[in-house]
This record gives sequence, C-alpha cells and structure tokens, in this order.
Amino acid sequence: MTEPLITLDRVSKAFAQRPVLANISMQLMRGEITTLIGPNGAGKSTLVRIILGLLQPDSGSVRPSPELEIGYMPQKIHIDPTLPISTCRFVQLANTSHRACHAALEQVGIGHLTQAPIQTLSGGEMQRALLARAIVRQPNFLVLDEPVQGVDVSGQNALYRMIAELSKSLNCGVLMVSHDLHLVMSATDHVICLNQHICCQGNPEQVTQDQAYIDIFGQTTAIYAHQHDHHHSIHGEVVDEQGNHQHGEGCSHD
Repeated sequence: MTEPLITLDRVSKAFAQRPVLANISMQLMRGEITTLIGPNGAGKSTLVRIILGLLQPDSGSVRPSPELEIGYMPQKIHIDPTLPISTCRFVQLANTSHRACHAALEQVGIGHLTQAPIQTLSGGEMQRALLARAIVRQPNFLVLDEPVQGVDVSGQNALYRMIAELSKSLNCGVLMVSHDLHLVMSATDHVICLNQHICCQGNPEQVTQDQAYIDIFGQTTAIYAHQHDHHHSIHGEVVDEQGNHQHGEGCSHD
C-alpha cells in the first residue's frame, strides 16, 4: 500500500483571532493528483503554506514522510525586466546543474528556449519555465499554485495533460491549487473543496454533485469533456493511438 507523502490531522489556523482553517484532515499520496478548490478567502493559500512548512498550525499536526522532496511552482513571480538572465539560468536558481536544467526544459516542451531571456517568454512559456524549475531536482511531490495562470484556454488543457504525464514519469504526488473549475476537473484524481473547513472531497464527479459544492459554486460548472480518438504528448501535440504525430490536425472539444 502506498504511504502518504504528507498527512494533516485536525489542523487549524487563525490570524488575529479570526479563524482561517478549522479541523483540516487530509492525506497527500504519491502518484495521485489532488486539486484544492474554494472561493476567495477559503484559506487555500494558508493551507499551502502550512503544507510547505512555511507556516505552523495553531493546533493539529502535519506529518511529512521522511522521503519527502517538494517541488514548488508559485502562482506568479516578478522578475526585474533589466535583469540579464536566460531561461536556463532561471531554472538553475533551484541550485542544480546545467545538464539538469536542459533536461527539465525539454521535459516541459521548451528546450528550444534555453538561452532566451526569461523576460521574453509568453505567458504559457513562462508557466512551463516555472514548472521546469519545480521538477528540475526530481521531487516526489509537486505543489502547483494556479499552474495555468496567464495561459489561453487551448494551452490550459495541454498544461494539465503535461502535469498528469509528469506525475506518472516522476512517480510523484501533485497538489494543484486552482479556481478553474471547468478544465481542471478532468485532470485530477481527487478534489478537495475548501471553505475554511473541508466542505466535501472525492473524485470530480462526486464533488460537483455534492450539495456543499453546489452551494458555493452553483450548478453552472460542467466537467470539461475532451472527446477524441487520440491523445497528446507533453508538448501538446496530437498523437494517435499508435503513437504517430498527426500533423495539421486539431481536436474537437465538447
């Protein structure tokens, strides 16, 4: 049986006597993608900081596995536009080798941008660079805060699929924080709906039918259905069932 990478047991946190998190118990498993959703002010950022060990709970416990190695992708990052830094050098700030930097950039599909100034990357390319920085040291647990922020809708699905493939290839657990309830539901194994406490949790279909979820988000959010007879590489390219790249073909989304 797979051991949890992180176990939270009845974790609570308050700021200036205002409760932010109440009685949070959860396990984050290797090989499983968990998505944390909730309205603004639900405590998602506080919970992530506690999971990362940057903040201590007021009560309850956080038990990391002795083998835990975390890779973190922030929601956004500010880089001085005058700073002369290449994409590879940016990834190397994670204290790793040039070779590992190249390998990580190839894994996320932007190996051709190794020497490009980081400031010249598009929104989608920047998210991939941040993802490369998170995986460069081969962690067994990824924390991804709004990983598709600033990416157009067509690129979001490709990024979610890449995250799923990285989870398998690295054999790592993933915690994603997202407000995108339309696309992310089809790219996750387990959903936790947070509103200072855990309102509901389970697989995406269970959660979207739970009354607590409906009370927060309504019934207008449908699970994204990606119907096709092919799949995508981690670079977002269309590949048929035999593994052949399909040039000039798109896919139809319902």
